[in-house]
Amino acid sequence: MPPSHSHDHAHGPDPDAPPPTPEVLARRRQAVRLMLFLLVPVGLATVIGLIVLWPSGEPSRAQEAAEVQLPAGTTYPDGRVVSVDPFDCSIADASGAVQELTCASVVVEVLEGEGAGEYQQLELPAEIYAAGVEVDDVLVLSRDPGAEGGPTYAFSDYERTTPLVLFAIAFAIVVGAVARLRGLAALLGLGFAFLVLLEFVLPGLLSGSSPTLVTLVGSAAIMFVVLYLAHGFSARTTTALVGTLFGLALVTVLGAIGVSAARLTGLTTEETVQLQTFDPSLDFSGLVIAAVVVAGLGILNDVTITQASAIWQLHEVDPSMGWRQLYRRGMSVGRDHIASTVYTVVFAYAGAALPLLLLFELYARPAGTTLTSSVLAEEVVRTLVGGIALVLAVPVTTAVGAFFATASGTETGSMSTTGPTKALGALRSRLAR
Repeated sequence: MPPSHSHDHAHGPDPDAPPPTPEVLARRRQAVRLMLFLLVPVGLATVIGLIVLWPSGEPSRAQEAAEVQLPAGTTYPDGRVVSVDPFDCSIADASGAVQELTCASVVVEVLEGEGAGEYQQLELPAEIYAAGVEVDDVLVLSRDPGAEGGPTYAFSDYERTTPLVLFAIAFAIVVGAVARLRGLAALLGLGFAFLVLLEFVLPGLLSGSSPTLVTLVGSAAIMFVVLYLAHGFSARTTTALVGTLFGLALVTVLGAIGVSAARLTGLTTEETVQLQTFDPSLDFSGLVIAAVVVAGLGILNDVTITQASAIWQLHEVDPSMGWRQLYRRGMSVGRDHIASTVYTVVFAYAGAALPLLLLFELYARPAGTTLTSSVLAEEVVRTLVGGIALVLAVPVTTAVGAFFATASGTETGSMSTTGPTKALGALRSRLAR
C-alpha cells in the first residue's frame, strides 16, 4: 500500500473505511473548495455577528432586578442531617376532607461556609420529607446573612453532585470507548457549544438584543466548530454544514411566522413569568423562536451528517452517476430517515411536556380548545416548525451533496484529460443548470 494512502485515509470521512483512491481524494478536495465559496461568506457573517452582538459585560436590567429581589450575600452551603423528627401536618381541603400529610423537623450540621460546624434546626414540608430524608443525608441549604436576628438557614435542594458526576464520567467513558477519538472530539464540541450558550447566547438574550439574531449567530458558530471537530474537515462534513445552516435559517423564519400567526406571547411557564418580573422589556415571543432554534441543533446535525455520508458513499461507489440519479438514490435513504426523524421530534417534545399533558387530561375542556391554548400551542408550533425544517433539510443536503459531488467529479476528470479551460467550462455549465 502506498504511504500516501495511509495519510489520506486519516482525513477521509470514515476512518474505518478502505483507503480512498487518489481520484476520490481529488474529487473530495475539489468539492470542498467549491462549497467554501458558499460557506466563507456565511462564516464571516457569523464572526461579524459575534463581534457586534457580544454582550458588553455590564449587568443587564434583569440581573440588576434579580440582585435586588434576592437577599444579598445569600450562600448555599451543604448540610449533613443529624436527626429527623417526623410530625403530622395534615390539612383539610375546601370540602372538609382531611389530607393526611407528614412533615419533619430535622437538625443539620453545616459543612461549609461561614457557619461551618454549626447545628441548625429546619422544618421540611411534606413533599420534601415524602421524597426521603434520612440521617447522614447531605442537603443543600440557603443561608441568608442579612436576616433579622442573625443568619437564617432553610432547605434549598438535595445534594446531587456525586451521582451527576458519576453519570457524566460514565457517559464520557462509554462515548470514548465506542466512538474512540471521534467520540472524544464530539465531547469537546459539546463543551464548546455550552461555552457559546453560557458566554454569548444567554447573556445576549438578557441584554435585550434580538433573540432571533443572537440565537441564529450563536447556533451557526456552534455548528461551524462542532461539525468539523467531531467529523473532521471533509467533503461530507462540509456538505452537512451547508444543510445544517439551511435548516437553522428555515427554523428561524418559520418560527417567526408561527409565533406571529399564532400570537404566542411566550409567557406560559413559571420561569418566563419570573423573568418578566425581572425585566418586562424582554422579547418573550422572540424567546420562543430562540428555544426552537436551540432545540433543533442536535437533530439537525444528525440528519444532515447521515444524508451527506450517504451521498458521498454512493458517489464514490459509482462516480459515473449523474446529479439526478445520485439525488434520487440519496433520497431513497433520506425518506427512511425522515420517517424516523418525525417520530423523534414529536416524542421528544411530548416527553418534555408530559406533566403539562397530564394537567390537560384532567381539565374538562374540548380537545380543540386544549390544543389551541397558549401553553400547548407553543409546544405544537415548536414541534411543527422543527419538524418542517428537519424534513426539508434532508432533500436540501442531498441536493447540495449530489451537485457538488458531480461538479467536482466533472472538473477533476476534465482537468486530468482536457486541461483547466474545459474543466472550468464544464463546471460553469453545471452551475448554469
